[in-house]
Amino acid sequence: MKYQELITVYEAIAGTTKRLEKTDILAEFFKKVNVDTLPKVVLMALGTVFPPWSEEEQGLADKLLMKAIAEVVGVSLSMVEDQVREQGDIGGAARELYKKRSQTTFFSKPLEIEFVFSNLRKLAKISGDKSQSRKIAIVLELLSSATGIEAKYIARTILEELRIGVGEGTIRDAISLAFNVDKVILDRAHMLTNDLGLVAKVAKEKGEEGLGQLNLSPGKPVKPMLAQLSEGIDNSVREMGESICETKYDGIRLQIHKKEDEINLFTRRLENVSLAIPEMVGYIKKSFPNENFIAEGEIIATKNNKPISFQYMLQRVRRKYNIEKAIEDVPLKLFLFDLLYFKKSMIDEPLAIRRSTLEEVVDTSLDQINLSEMIKVTCENRNDALDLFNKSIAEGHEGIMIKDPKEPYIPGIRGKKMQKFKAEPESLDVVVVGGTYGIGRRTNFIGSYKVAIKGEDDELKTVAHVATGLDDETLASLTDLMNKYKVHEKGTKIDVEPKIILEIAYSEIVKSPEYEAGYSLRFPVVKRIRKDKGLADIDTVERLKSMFKG
Repeated sequence: MKYQELITVYEAIAGTTKRLEKTDILAEFFKKVNVDTLPKVVLMALGTVFPPWSEEEQGLADKLLMKAIAEVVGVSLSMVEDQVREQGDIGGAARELYKKRSQTTFFSKPLEIEFVFSNLRKLAKISGDKSQSRKIAIVLELLSSATGIEAKYIARTILEELRIGVGEGTIRDAISLAFNVDKVILDRAHMLTNDLGLVAKVAKEKGEEGLGQLNLSPGKPVKPMLAQLSEGIDNSVREMGESICETKYDGIRLQIHKKEDEINLFTRRLENVSLAIPEMVGYIKKSFPNENFIAEGEIIATKNNKPISFQYMLQRVRRKYNIEKAIEDVPLKLFLFDLLYFKKSMIDEPLAIRRSTLEEVVDTSLDQINLSEMIKVTCENRNDALDLFNKSIAEGHEGIMIKDPKEPYIPGIRGKKMQKFKAEPESLDVVVVGGTYGIGRRTNFIGSYKVAIKGEDDELKTVAHVATGLDDETLASLTDLMNKYKVHEKGTKIDVEPKIILEIAYSEIVKSPEYEAGYSLRFPVVKRIRKDKGLADIDTVERLKSMFKG
């Protein structure tokens, strides 16, 4: 199938703001695509060539992509950079520059979807000596055969920023419509596999019956079940009738997969961090039976057996060198709290059974492997939950989790069946989309940051400007990142790719027509840069509405 056919779909989708129209366009296209190409098309419609749990990435810097465009078009790098600033992204710049293209490749064949997909995937396989020049060669091969409009979307796919307003929700609806499958069945299949390409292929080949057979698979991480903010311990316990209360640890949430002899550790962003914390892989191997399983826990950094700053934990999971020294300097502890799979899927079992099975199978004789501190609470003994909260805070943790023991595990869903109660006010995870340079002694720093959350179908909606909570060292670091991700600059204002995640505290949520979300935050303060989170983890307008007290 010609790549131009997919481009035509991209352009049609980008040409409408109506979600139903986007869904219809995709559904009609999915019907036409053969079953082997369909998973690739689904990924490319999301602006990527890898499923969300894949460790692979194309690894081509913006500068190198711009150099490749300059070479193909026959212009200077500075001209490409000027066009990027004018158009707002590299893809738009490529399309505009191709109008001036002086070099053409004779006898080139029209690009095909399979060819583009496989070549973009090849970029992730290249490493070692001269890797950048080898990557450039692959990109040049694609761009040399591309038209201007094809170059626009090849560039955007390399950067994983398609900019056509399509998210997982639209893709799911289009699959349902194209192959006449029930949305509930399709959503569950996606929830359990975290692979829309696979879901689309099975829907086309085997329909609802095939989708119903998809399940959890050790080695392939799923989105974590998410907690809602508790309005108070008493309220939460009364709502549930009975509950499981656990210490809430201030660390990094891990999903632990054992398949055959291999153990992999995934963060909530589905990043594989096994190589960064190899000692934990060893501890887990010693502490679990030799069976396939998926477990969840929180990993924290300790000193003198006390939890220390989250930032130390973050440094550990991101370290690539001198790991042995890091193991000695920053010892880790794992607190397990859930079991999603043991010999078979347990996702539909109530939490009480999952937790009791976890307690039966895990050996906690090693100091590094623990079960989360947990108590069972009813309305009669709800003061025990307050005691656990106070104890957790005194020991340096964040607060407590309050969970309904009767409920199954629901990946990727935030709801009232799992709630969190913390000592500090609730915060929001937001993404930076722009900023403004400061004045006075901070004139060289970007001092104010325009931040956004997710609206319908993952479109970004601005919600606030935040300018406090940052020391000079952090401002310098953030300013460097902003310049790295810059797409447009005018005067003191700068627009950036949505790459930087911040955790924001605030005093109040208020309605505001000034921001696209329809709401804003009073007195927002940056708590920390969340390098452990990505764009998929930021908060939503829907959640903001649920928290609004007006």
